[in-house]
Amino acid sequence: MSEPHADDPVTAADPVAEHPVTQRLHLVATCPEETKAALALELQSLGVQDLRPGFRAIEFTVEPALYYELHLRLRTASRLLRVLKTLPAQNGPMLYSQVRRLHWPDWFDARHGFMVECLGADAAAGGSLGPKQVITQVREGIRASFAAAGAGEPKVDTGEPRVVVVAHVARGRCTLSFDTTGKSLHKRGYRESGHPAPLKETLAAAILRYAGYDGTQPFLDPMCGSGTLAIEAAMIAVDKAPQIHRRKGEFNFEWLRDFDRPLWRATQDRVRLAKLETPRAPVVASDIEPKYVEMARKSALKARVERYVQFATSRVQDVEPPGEPGLLVTNLPYGERIGGATTDVAQLYGEVGDVLKQRFGGWRAAILAAEASPYKAIGLKPSRSIALMNGSIPCRLLLFDLYAGSRRRLRSPSSASNDTNPAAER
Repeated sequence: MSEPHADDPVTAADPVAEHPVTQRLHLVATCPEETKAALALELQSLGVQDLRPGFRAIEFTVEPALYYELHLRLRTASRLLRVLKTLPAQNGPMLYSQVRRLHWPDWFDARHGFMVECLGADAAAGGSLGPKQVITQVREGIRASFAAAGAGEPKVDTGEPRVVVVAHVARGRCTLSFDTTGKSLHKRGYRESGHPAPLKETLAAAILRYAGYDGTQPFLDPMCGSGTLAIEAAMIAVDKAPQIHRRKGEFNFEWLRDFDRPLWRATQDRVRLAKLETPRAPVVASDIEPKYVEMARKSALKARVERYVQFATSRVQDVEPPGEPGLLVTNLPYGERIGGATTDVAQLYGEVGDVLKQRFGGWRAAILAAEASPYKAIGLKPSRSIALMNGSIPCRLLLFDLYAGSRRRLRSPSSASNDTNPAAER
């Protein structure tokens, strides 16, 4: 049998893949703390049970088939960790000794470069282990385990590692995991560059989850910016897995010894077959800036959902409902993006509120606005307000149930709110 190349993922024919994983796996899905509730809802919708929330993470166990499927389908998680062991770690020598005792050649091949990350360390709480020491002791313990087994010593690769070991130290114990996702799950691969501040894909998906979007109701983003909300909505509307186009070897679990390639291929095929030919309801996106509409269209094309989204160039003051009652979701512009004057922002927000009240009776709306913005100028009382972070900007996701109200005449838009860019994603 010929030896696989060091840069090829293991396959079912390789000696290292003769014993595919069969037991339930202990996983941790990570995300920002403020979107953890959305991640919990998504995990439950995918059939995951026994959820155990932690800080910026949710723990659970799954069968191997669902383990692979989650890597393809999860929209709101940042990454997945596969928990291996929890060890005593009162100090550096103890941690090194415990790691060295594990038979690491059972888990990955020495030819694949690896690195160690540290999430938390006892030194932060006055303990004796700091992050650098944790990384050093775990890394050297792994290398010593390989050497003792006569299996060679894996090269440390902090640039493009095939294997990433994550160490979390707390209260004198160290939990070791494999990062099985590789690059962060928010990196869908479709984003066009050029927008001043695009919304992260996982945050957009969390917003849609909080808003109750499931793809069965009409969707409208009237200030779409680079189009992330509409693209994520389109993928949901046709049940398209966000990571289905990742290339061979891009998930880190493909480089582990127990990688079950036949099961992985069967899972990919099943997920592909679940995709619908057409959206279950219209997905519409518009923006006042033609260049951003074109950018959103190009991103949708790269995501292979362009034919499912109806794009238009339009002022938010002119939008009309694209059909029966549905969901309007948008990220309101911040002051620095439309001229900087607070009065201009307040006037635009008031005009948005007028449009919602006069034209979108029976709809629901989910509006992301900066915490420091005059969002109360919208003039509607939200049924719920959720604190989120858009990058480094504290925001509020405002959820509205819209009813037919007084038909006040729309305020005349100012030149600032009409002629400058109110791109949505900041």
